[in-house]
Amino acid sequence: MSTKNNSNNKKEKSFIEKARRNQIVECAIETIAELGYAQASVSQIAKRANISKGVITYHFASKEELLEQVVIDYYNACLAYINPQFDSHLSPKEMLSKYIEANLHFISKNGKHVFAVIEIVANERTEDGKLRFVGELDERIFQPIEKILFLGMEDGTFREFTPFSARVMAVTIRNVIDGFCIELMRNPETNINDYVNEFVKIFELATRS
Repeated sequence: MSTKNNSNNKKEKSFIEKARRNQIVECAIETIAELGYAQASVSQIAKRANISKGVITYHFASKEELLEQVVIDYYNACLAYINPQFDSHLSPKEMLSKYIEANLHFISKNGKHVFAVIEIVANERTEDGKLRFVGELDERIFQPIEKILFLGMEDGTFREFTPFSARVMAVTIRNVIDGFCIELMRNPETNINDYVNEFVKIFELATRS
């Protein structure tokens, strides 16, 4: 067999493996969104994907690795969607409004994935019983909001925030956004623009100088 054919076979295998991994991740998302974290076993995920459990364990060494990939894919997709919507010309007030709006629209387009991540983050634990996705993950979630708050405080747009109160506000904003995902799962016909307008108004009042 020629070197060229070997190279083509490797590329094809890599493409097929990547497609299979993506399929398994997508089926994990759908299974968790439908059945919840506790019921989303590897068997259930394999059943939805119409594959054997062995295919899953070939691509993912453990259920924990698969769930981690679900979370990683979510944050990568979220950043890829939201970051391009910000530019240096936005004021802190506009940045906060855009952050809320962009997150809600991302949720409306990726509701099952967001809900699955909420289920995983709230339930997945380490062997010693601690929540697995905390610490660095929390910082990735809250730091962008805190940065906006401190920028607004510096230019006088927002009221004074201490590091503690900024974290409280960041947590509040993030929990409201994540809560919208749960509401959207309950009521798929929810008007997203009504929520965007109301949430923006609420946090304009809560943060203004």
